[in-house]
Formats: sequence, structure tokens, C-alpha cells
Amino acid sequence: MSGPQCCEHPPSLNPNSGSGHVEQLGGLSCYIAGSPHSKLAILLVSDIYGYEAPNFRKLADKVAAAGFYVVAPDFLYGDTYVPDKAERPFPVWIKDHGMDKGFEDTKPVIEALKSKGVSAIGAAGFCWGAKVVVELAKSGYIQAAVLLHPSFVSLDDIKGVKVPTAVLGAEIDQMSPPALVKQFEEILTAKPGVDGFVKIFPGVAHGWTVRYNAEDAGAVKCAEEAHQDMLGWFSKYVK
Repeated sequence: MSGPQCCEHPPSLNPNSGSGHVEQLGGLSCYIAGSPHSKLAILLVSDIYGYEAPNFRKLADKVAAAGFYVVAPDFLYGDTYVPDKAERPFPVWIKDHGMDKGFEDTKPVIEALKSKGVSAIGAAGFCWGAKVVVELAKSGYIQAAVLLHPSFVSLDDIKGVKVPTAVLGAEIDQMSPPALVKQFEEILTAKPGVDGFVKIFPGVAHGWTVRYNAEDAGAVKCAEEAHQDMLGWFSKYVK
């Protein structure tokens, strides 16, 4: 079901990372960044390592600095994947963390945002989170979607999206290889009334946008390029 790339380069989780704060929203603990007065919100859905990953929170802060109210919920309920836990390998862990459950958990968060006066919501999903976000895009709960090195996303998922959707893929990716991402592009291009954007980043592997080595200048540069593409998409459609 899953390639090892989903599990590579696990981050050192830090609950105190980022310049935002954690609060309860929609029944979930959420990392929050940005002005609570912003009417434009971005929902970030993490990969299997959850919302305490420092690079993930750094990205949340970056999106907040662009003027958005950013919410990154703990969809994994503190139970992130642990690679060296032999008694709970990935196929066992994923059974407890289905993307369908993640999708259902987004609904009260979105309702809570709307009750705060938020008028437009974008969502970005990374790996595991991309499947959650594509479900949001199919259901029309959000105004724009970005899927970064998606896992488990099918051609039928892309056929079903109802909002502007961007897909940022990696050249070295077993979960969404370039051939599949190209098919995503063909579907989006052919969809009437739904804007799409697809980009395959050369020389990078699955997970590069949030599981990069901060000491590697080249890796940081590639990640930042993807971040800017994501921000550009949200600036265009979440307003």
C-alpha cells in the first residue's frame, strides 16, 4: 500500500517549534499562526509525522506571514508514525489513521473557521494529507487546493475536484511518479471551469517540501520554490 518514501527522513518533532501557538479548534489541537482577524484561512494537513515537525510549522509561519490565518490540526491525535516501532509497522499504523477519518475531522475545523468570520479557505496537503485535501476539493468545502507529493491520490480523485487544484510532484517519487502526475495534469487541463496547475520538480524525492535537511542549501532552495508556488496559488484563489 505504501512505498518506503512515505517514511523516509523522519523529522525530530518539537511541540515548541514555530512562532505560532496551539489551541483547540473544531475539537482538535491545532497549530495556529497569523492574524485571527484575517478573513482568509489556510488549512495545512501534515504527512504521517504530524503537526509538530519543525519544517512543517516553519511553513505554516511563512504562509501566515503572507496574510493568511493558518490552521494546522493534529489529525493524528498525537499518534504520529514511528519508523523504529517494529510492533507497529506502517501497514498497521495506517489502519488507525485512514484519510477518510482525516477528511471527516476537517469538517468541524472548517465550521469553526467560518464561525470566526473566515470567508475563504484554502487547503494544502502533504503526502498523507494530500488525500485528505483532495477529498475537500471534491466536496467543495474549500476554495482552492494544493497537493504536495501526494500519496494515495487517484485519477478518479482528480476527476472529481471542484475547485482550483495545484499538484506539486517530485521527479523521484514512488507514491506519485511523474507519469501519474502527468495524468493528473491531463485531467485538470481537460476539466471545464476548474483551473489546475501541475509541476514536477527535478532531482527531488517524495517529501521534499517538508522533510528537507535545513543544512542542505540545495534542498532548502527546492523546498522554498514549492512553497512559493503554493503561496502563489492561494494568493490567486483564496481571496
